[in-house]
Parts: sequence; C-alpha cells; structure tokens
Amino acid sequence: MGYLSKFVGVSAALMLLSVSIVGAEEKDPTKPRVPAEQMADAKAVKNPVEATPESIAKGKAFYEGKGTCFNCHGKEGKGNGPAGAMLNPSPRDFTNCKFHKKRKDGELMWVIKNGSPGTGMVSLIPAAVTEEEAWHIINYERSFCKGE
Repeated sequence: MGYLSKFVGVSAALMLLSVSIVGAEEKDPTKPRVPAEQMADAKAVKNPVEATPESIAKGKAFYEGKGTCFNCHGKEGKGNGPAGAMLNPSPRDFTNCKFHKKRKDGELMWVIKNGSPGTGMVSLIPAAVTEEEAWHIINYERSFCKGE
C-alpha cells in the first residue's frame, strides 16, 4: 500500500470516528487508555530509542510527515490540529506535563499500535509508521512538555 493510500485510509478512519460536536474538551490526561488487563505489559515495554536530539528531530519529521500526527495534535502538540477540531474528545495535548508524568512510553506505544477506544485515535502501526519510527515520535511528543 502506497503512502497516499495509507494517508487516505488513516484520514478516512479519523473522519468516521469524528462526531458532530466540535472542539470538545480533552479527556482526563491522567486516565489511562490502555485496558487494565494489558496495562502491566504495556508499562513494562521500554523505549529502545534514546531521546537524543537526533531522535527528537527524527520524531518531529515523522510527526509532521508520514505519521500525520500534526493533523489532530497540531504542530505545537496542543491537540488543536485541523482534523482534531472535529473530534470529541479533542486529541491529546502533549504540552500537558501531567499527561507525561502519568504515562509510560510503553503505554504511548500501545495507543499508537492499537488506537484509543472512545477517541479519534486510530492504530498507526503499520498503516502509517513503523514501530521504530513510533519510538522517535514518542521521544518528540515528550519534548512538548517544558517543565511543570
């Protein structure tokens, strides 16, 4: 499947999952999205890619490119991307440090692999990115938290 087909497929899935309420508030960032019975396994998964400046730069390229993350999460990671405006709840705000403090990298990977029931987040592996690329994206997403 070519890049355009993957992009169209992911975009169509996002549209199908969207609802008529526009700009709805993000769900509680401290609430896990991984099912309870899978949480221990997800938390145990460690990011094999060190969060170096090079990895973060790669993650940014994937986030803004083939991963299409910016469409929902916005270029600045605030959950305010153009496609995200149609979603209820709104996409994750990656600038929210409370979210980053509560979630392990393995949980973020689980969501990228499996999507997030009850939200517009769909599975992006292997439709849009590889698992290795997703680890770089996670490193980049973590860089949106500037303290707190």
